[in-house]
Amino acid sequence: MHPPEDIQSQLAEQRFKLTRVGVTGVKKPIVVKRPWGEVTLNATIDVYVDLPSDQKGSHMSRNVEVTGEVVDKSVREPVSSLEELTAEMCEILLERHEYASYSEVDIKADYFLERESPQERTSLENYEIRAKSEAYRDGETKSFIGVTAVGINACPCAMESIRSKYTEKFPELAESLEKIPTMTHNQRNKTTVMIEVPEEGDIEVNDLIDIIESSLSAPTHEILKREDEAEVVMQAHENPKFVEDVVRDLLAKLLDRYDHFGDSTQVSVKSESEESIHKHNAFAERVTTFGELRE
Repeated sequence: MHPPEDIQSQLAEQRFKLTRVGVTGVKKPIVVKRPWGEVTLNATIDVYVDLPSDQKGSHMSRNVEVTGEVVDKSVREPVSSLEELTAEMCEILLERHEYASYSEVDIKADYFLERESPQERTSLENYEIRAKSEAYRDGETKSFIGVTAVGINACPCAMESIRSKYTEKFPELAESLEKIPTMTHNQRNKTTVMIEVPEEGDIEVNDLIDIIESSLSAPTHEILKREDEAEVVMQAHENPKFVEDVVRDLLAKLLDRYDHFGDSTQVSVKSESEESIHKHNAFAERVTTFGELRE
């Protein structure tokens, strides 16, 4: 019996190179060993290589094989970080796909961290962590680590407009209105940070979560009793922010926290606020390097 013909290796009819070809949505458990203990992450993994213009198809089963070989091993031998795992996968992908010049692995996973409410009630809060690596056949490999956190923003523009209207309506309260935050509309905010992992040091996702939440008007919580609700609302209104403020404040804190990172280290911050009085959302983003930020 003759083996089936390798259709993927045939010449492509339309000679166009493809930037990324692969599989998405592969779900696997990953065990990561950190200084404080082991963490099991339920991960979703996307795996790609590029495809030259003269090849009809990519051998996608190799992507799944590499994922199984490397990721499944973490259950028995926990990895030290997600970014090391993605970098290892990228290198093996280039070995398995001899025709490829580029490989990419992107991992996203739910992550839970114990947090305290303003009244010191503890709960496990959900975040999303992400690790990504890109490898080139010339030997260059770049890895990134990041996190997404959800919080609340209070709009400073509406707050000032309402303060102005109340001052006109109740002039005898003008002095008091200048001293306290007034009502405004609130926004649920989702902010993501991605940083290239440099040779100079490690990046802890817990630190990134702290930096994001401290850059919002206030963090959100899964469980809030009445006293907590009042504290969170007051905190947000005492710290009103545009989505632009979130990105800029976050960049400043990243630059301060990782001031030892080299100028070429890449960083991206994006923030989106779900508007409560509009049918659209507000969005801001900066993709840059630490060197550009220092300038």
